[in-house]
Amino acid sequence: MCRNIKTLYNFDPPATEAEIHAAALQFVRKLSGFNKPSQANEAAFYAAVDDIAAVSRRLLHSLETGARPRSREAEATKAKARAARRFARHRDDGVRNTSAPRR
Repeated sequence: MCRNIKTLYNFDPPATEAEIHAAALQFVRKLSGFNKPSQANEAAFYAAVDDIAAVSRRLLHSLETGARPRSREAEATKAKARAARRFARHRDDGVRNTSAPRR
């Protein structure tokens, strides 16, 4: 799955419309291979984003859980720790960091 699509379910506060729309946009971008569609494909592209956002919203509102809502701050802290371990491992292994600019 696309790394930019984040879990939106069971957070306090709940996912915003902007977060749902951003996830739908990332999904359509990944599926279509377009970052920005051509004029010929623009209507179909954005219609798909709207449809997926609506379905995603309906899904998020219909799911049930007994688990306590997750904290956005705690999840962000965990993600930063995972990234730090991941990039530290690349440096320790001598693997070139591909996000660093080439010289």
